[in-house]
Amino acid sequence: MPAPTTRASRLIPAAHDAVWNALMDPEILVQWLPPGDMTGQMHAFDGRVGGGFEMSLYYPKGETQQLGKTAEREDRTRVRFAAIKPGRQVVWAVVFDTDDSALKGEMTITVSLEAAPGGTRVTLLSENLPPGLRPADNKEGSKESLKKLAGWFGG
Repeated sequence: MPAPTTRASRLIPAAHDAVWNALMDPEILVQWLPPGDMTGQMHAFDGRVGGGFEMSLYYPKGETQQLGKTAEREDRTRVRFAAIKPGRQVVWAVVFDTDDSALKGEMTITVSLEAAPGGTRVTLLSENLPPGLRPADNKEGSKESLKKLAGWFGG
């Protein structure tokens, strides 16, 4: 049986070039990528094919429902830029830093941009989700990240 796939899409009220910059600027990426009330810390960034980034996502204090994948309140990921089509698409190959075998393996997130009336449509396609990552949680997290991205541009 193939690994689960999720898709989330949102119109971002910003020019195409500005949205692309938000994908490739680590100081902006760390602000919108952590879903919901999570916060982020960028540890390393190399914005070329074969490069990538290492980032920690932190659950808010007082969160009792979700345990971190890396530490009690932390999800740390290593992301490799598998492909970059400037201005159109970036493919992230994502690996969780975890001891949990159900969360091991590489998943891909393809981020696509498309010009649209009123801004830029951004789509996150997550494929090959590890068995320990619930598709519904992944989809909801993707929607929350896109909501933050829209908010970053005032939407």
